[in-house]
Amino acid sequence: MKIISMIPARYSASRFPGKLMQDLGGKTVILRTYEATVATNLFDDVFVVTDSDIIYNEIVNNGGKAIMSIKEHDCGSDRIAEAVESMDVDIVINVQGDEPFTDKESLAKLIEVFKKDHDRNVDLASLMVHITNLDEINNPNTVKVIIDQSNFALYFSRSPIPYPRENNVGVKYYKHKGVYAFRKAAILDFYRLPMLPLEASEKIECIRYLEYGKRIKMVKTDVQGVEIDTPEDLERAKKMWK
Repeated sequence: MKIISMIPARYSASRFPGKLMQDLGGKTVILRTYEATVATNLFDDVFVVTDSDIIYNEIVNNGGKAIMSIKEHDCGSDRIAEAVESMDVDIVINVQGDEPFTDKESLAKLIEVFKKDHDRNVDLASLMVHITNLDEINNPNTVKVIIDQSNFALYFSRSPIPYPRENNVGVKYYKHKGVYAFRKAAILDFYRLPMLPLEASEKIECIRYLEYGKRIKMVKTDVQGVEIDTPEDLERAKKMWK
């Protein structure tokens, strides 16, 4: 089973333009993320895939591997799909470029899902973290996920799901971490299928998989890390790095 990691990276992020080129302990955020992913030693190869000459040169000039996108893409999954379409790979793990604290243990759990999936019931696997802070639960920038008894995703939303009409029934809230592991066939299907209304409304790309009947196995992790979406996130990351 050949397993690679792809790190999609845009320069012009809407909430924090140029965030991936911000300094984090003497290196850029994207280089920190790339190096952390390589250092796990879990992958046959690791690539940054980008539409930005600045990001491409940052990785290549520091000895890394990068791929320039040929087409314009609205989301990271499309960017990865274009890059892997002609590659001989089985599993592709998408590590977000703004997560420099990506850890080996969590990625290993995703890989293990596919090693145990002898009947090929899983199209994708992804990470989730138990959250209890009400501000985070209600924050639309935090994507929440609800799961069935076998930890397959039922739905993702920026709204608090489930809605807490009853507060004492033992419901747990899970934050979806944007780290995905795909079978190559699943991500190519995503690339070829049009966006439907639920995904368009929530602006959460993994909803497309659910709308087309793909099965997403969610894996619990205790590692929160820091997703750098805002300048405030970057300051928190700098404190953690120290």
